[in-house]
Order: sequence, then structure tokens, then C-alpha cells
Amino acid sequence: MYNRWNRYQWPPWIRRIRDGLEIFVLPLAIFQMIRVIFFPTTFDVIIFIVLIGLYIGFLKRWL
Repeated sequence: MYNRWNRYQWPPWIRRIRDGLEIFVLPLAIFQMIRVIFFPTTFDVIIFIVLIGLYIGFLKRWL
């Protein structure tokens, strides 16, 4: 089946933001993991789950 959604059809400024975010997500997720281990709050856990989801999305090239 043909997939119409192509990540390279986005405007250049959105691709630059996405590429910068891709580089920044892993260190931020590691910092958030350390923070969740020592000071677990609901908000921190939610942020950590979102960051892990973003990282997996970038890793699988879904984003």
C-alpha cells in the first residue's frame, strides 16, 4: 500500500526544528530518568514517558 506521508516533504524550517529536537531528546530523557528515580512525581513520570515516546518515534523514523 502506498504511504502518502513523507517526512521529507515538510518545509525546511520544520525539518531543522525536528532534527534539533532529535539530537536534544536523548540527553533530556536521561536527565529526566535520573530525576524520576530520585524525586518521582506524577508530572515527572509523564514527561519521562513523553520523552521516551519521542525518542522511539525518532528512532523508528515515525517523526
